[in-house]
Amino acid sequence: MKQLINKWLKNSHMLNLSYLKEAVFKQNCLLCEAKLHALAANTPGHPLSNSLHEFDSPCIHAACRPCLNDLPWHPKTSCPQCGLTSGGKLCGSCISSPPDFDATRAVFLYQFPIDAMMQRYKYGSNLTLGDAFGEFLSKKTTLENIDSIIPMPMHPQRLKERGFNQALEIAKVLTKNCKNKLDFKSAERQTLTPPQASLPLKKRVKNIKGAFKVNTNFAGKRIAIVDDVMTTGASLNELAKTFKEAGATHVECLVIARTLPHT
Repeated sequence: MKQLINKWLKNSHMLNLSYLKEAVFKQNCLLCEAKLHALAANTPGHPLSNSLHEFDSPCIHAACRPCLNDLPWHPKTSCPQCGLTSGGKLCGSCISSPPDFDATRAVFLYQFPIDAMMQRYKYGSNLTLGDAFGEFLSKKTTLENIDSIIPMPMHPQRLKERGFNQALEIAKVLTKNCKNKLDFKSAERQTLTPPQASLPLKKRVKNIKGAFKVNTNFAGKRIAIVDDVMTTGASLNELAKTFKEAGATHVECLVIARTLPHT
């Protein structure tokens, strides 16, 4: 038996593991419950048609294509720096009072069903959604010019309460092809503050001030901060400021969802 297992491990790189996962663990769309296996099987060139080659499946990221089309995608006409609606140019706020981060890349607007999915992920410990979010983000971003990818750090007590850092789990998926860039040790949250979501918007900046500490010299480095949701951007801005003080020349925010003022 041991010899058979070793042989399988030796030859496993020749197999389409995505196909095996699909064939063994038949999934439903995480939104509409449609049978992803059945949808893909009806696609010409599907692996079940005696082919192990890549195929153009109508279902990706554990969601069917119709549901993907209906998701609240973040518009391309947003401010490239803060992610708010601006016609694709720098918004007035970023021009008059620039944040410490240089760019924002979001996948979705924080609207239904993304808001419900995020709540299920963070507070229901549904890590499968974290995998999906990480895959979505990987399709939205380019990491070639980034030196370090930093997940938003959590205070140790908050991490103990929740059991996992949602930003880190997303970042792990995002960096699966460049693991050397993932850095979850150089930045830490040194003060335990009330959750930002529990505070009025005007108090969030004061609440997060001085909350982070960077233990590494990032002189001349380009940093990407990964987080789940960007609302006012206070936490991301404070962390970006801390990285800039540590020498970083460029800091951008990579988030799953962006909240707009009217949402």
